[in-house]
Amino acid sequence: MSIEAKLREIGETLKEQGVLTMPNWAKFVKTSVARERPPMQNDWWYLRGASILRKLYLYGPLGVRRLSKFYGGRQNRGYRPEKKRKGSKKILRVILQQLESGGLVKKVETPKKGRVLTEKGKEIVEKYFGYGK
Repeated sequence: MSIEAKLREIGETLKEQGVLTMPNWAKFVKTSVARERPPMQNDWWYLRGASILRKLYLYGPLGVRRLSKFYGGRQNRGYRPEKKRKGSKKILRVILQQLESGGLVKKVETPKKGRVLTEKGKEIVEKYFGYGK
């Protein structure tokens, strides 16, 4: 099973549990300066939330600024060379706040500042990806 399929399953469970809810403005927003249009998928919010959980499991603790580097891309600037741009921080901040209120993520100050997974969040990621076995 591919990573994207596993992320979709995690996203569905987060949606069913009510941890993530897609705001009204999310239908119209671009995910990065490097994108030309909003996402075409209707469930992209939940897929992004599942992806954030996986990133926190693998690389945590992470903050919004470092996560935005993961979700950026190369911006087409016409005839000028492309440049690397960061992803939308608002989207990441709201998803992290929702995951935090759902009890899957918590803030830490030491050794590095950022957010890490709680035991409940680790269980979800390990269930689908088989990490930690």
